[in-house]
Amino acid sequence: MALLEQWQRIAYNQQTDKGELKKFWERYFLLEKKVYEQLLENPDEVVEGTVRELADKYELDIMAMTGFLDGINDSLITPNPIEEMEEDTHVSLAFDKEKLYKNMVDAKADWLYELPQWEAIFDEETRKALYTEQKKSGTIVKEPKIYPNDPCPCGSGKKYKKCCGRK
Repeated sequence: MALLEQWQRIAYNQQTDKGELKKFWERYFLLEKKVYEQLLENPDEVVEGTVRELADKYELDIMAMTGFLDGINDSLITPNPIEEMEEDTHVSLAFDKEKLYKNMVDAKADWLYELPQWEAIFDEETRKALYTEQKKSGTIVKEPKIYPNDPCPCGSGKKYKKCCGRK
């Protein structure tokens, strides 16, 4: 069984007691935060190795490392083959800084996108702009409804029903 499948069985098990699952995720988020703190200290360094080597480097067990790789995969410059990943699979943690920041915002992971290490990567204005851009990306903006007697939006000066609203 691939590592990702094992991770998903543990992390998303519906039969697990809700309290136990909550404790599991709290522990995982602390581990995840420590890895991101280290990664963001030198964001241009390309960290790579086998899943086992990276787990050892960041002092994680294989399942926690698998969860981390699953979480960061959408932010990587080149995604890892997480579906068939095993302990000896070579992976890279080369991430796109903007994409990672936005994905942390999208995940509502304030304990990650508010890490002080981001201050050395993006100035406050850039972080605010990235935050706003990500928040707006999920917002649906409805165009105002045009009624037949409204002025035509094409700018002709005619009523919509006599201009572009004709069928």
